[in-house]
Amino acid sequence: MPIFVPKDRKSLFRQFLAGMYDAVVITDPNGHILEINSRAEEHFGYQQEELLDRPIANLIPGLSPEIVGRIRKGLDENRRIMIDANGRNKDGSRFACEVAISSIDMSDPDDLVFTVRNVERRRRILELLRAKEGAFEVAQSALFTCDQEGRFTSANRSFREMFDLEDDDALARTSFAELMTDHPLPENFQKALDGQTTTTGLVAESDGSDDEEVEIVLAPNRLGKKVRGVVGSVIKV
Repeated sequence: MPIFVPKDRKSLFRQFLAGMYDAVVITDPNGHILEINSRAEEHFGYQQEELLDRPIANLIPGLSPEIVGRIRKGLDENRRIMIDANGRNKDGSRFACEVAISSIDMSDPDDLVFTVRNVERRRRILELLRAKEGAFEVAQSALFTCDQEGRFTSANRSFREMFDLEDDDALARTSFAELMTDHPLPENFQKALDGQTTTTGLVAESDGSDDEEVEIVLAPNRLGKKVRGVVGSVIKV
């Protein structure tokens, strides 16, 4: 029967670092690099031996020795340190990142651990979502979303004006079934929940002398393969 030989703590810690999703940089108390994990090598484009004893500012510009000293003091006072920063790759390009900082006893009780998460993709997604929200709000077509029960979850200004809804609170108190009673809209709502897209032309009553023709499109609102509700548009034709 094989004998189990426990590994030392440093060996186990390095195994743990190797499997982490985030980039990890370990420095001495003055911010000079002692060790990085494989994820950090991928993020920054350096091999570990290229960075040994170089300042952390080579990877995270702005983390000067003075700033590192303040960070270490903050850790001494049991503060949780998290900063937004820009990482700098070996080729000089930069990326947005979040940096969590803690202390560890590797070679010195005041050694520091910088855990770096690349948030560039998250930032691009947020910017894209903000752009879509802006386009949604200013669109001349009346646009809306509902949950599976038919409660409105959002609507743009054109939709609120079309149905005389003062604000989002008034919208939240109204359901699809209350506003869209004409046949076949209730049936089409269910079809959208079943994954179908429908287009229906209707004549809507108008305050003016002539009634207005509108086209109502209902489609499933998907998250992956799952339908989470219904999206729709009301367009005057």
